[in-house]
Amino acid sequence: MAETTKEILTYKGHPLRRKGTILYYGSMEDKYICMLQITGSKTENDLEMATKVSVQLQLTDPDLKSRDRVVKKTEKDGLYAAMDVAAVWLQRALASA
Repeated sequence: MAETTKEILTYKGHPLRRKGTILYYGSMEDKYICMLQITGSKTENDLEMATKVSVQLQLTDPDLKSRDRVVKKTEKDGLYAAMDVAAVWLQRALASA
């Protein structure tokens, strides 16, 4: 029987998961995560590229309503700028937790 190992993609030491147009940055075991939602994209050289990305720093407490979990939010042009903001927000939030 073949063993399959799934390697988890990480960015700056935190896990990065994707579900459709939503990326989750951080671990659900921590107090905070960042949710990045691609709201606009364009096709260039047969590749779909994100043009608008919504970034939210959220609490992971399952007892809170979804709108009460949001601590900070912004919208950025492009995935690189959004990941940069998400990394800083998550690092600072986890350091103060």
